[in-house]
Amino acid sequence: MPKLTWRLKSSPKRRHRPEVCEQRAANELRLVARIAEISAPRRTPAGVLVVSCVLAHESRQTEAGIEREVKLELPAVAVGELAQRLSEATLGASISATGFMASQSLRSRRPVLHLNIIEFIEGN
Repeated sequence: MPKLTWRLKSSPKRRHRPEVCEQRAANELRLVARIAEISAPRRTPAGVLVVSCVLAHESRQTEAGIEREVKLELPAVAVGELAQRLSEATLGASISATGFMASQSLRSRRPVLHLNIIEFIEGN
């Protein structure tokens, strides 16, 4: 996928805004997890299908040369066609999920994984 570049030049009215050259910043998370919760499908005011879920991950990771057990639950959301696939999944299904992190809303800074790719792992 090509990287996008935007250049925002300071306007005469906004002298405090420096010129910004921004490429798509690295914000990608890949996680193998099981589906712990799935919400009922809903639609945005524009009619786009949205499904929220909670992903549960357990693994052993090495940190500073020491192996440790890692457990976490992460809220996630899928939109459109991906939401349809997620709504048909069974609880406890193992998936490989890829997406980007964002705040839940303007009012809540709680992080949420916005899913771009879901791959179901065989042998659940």
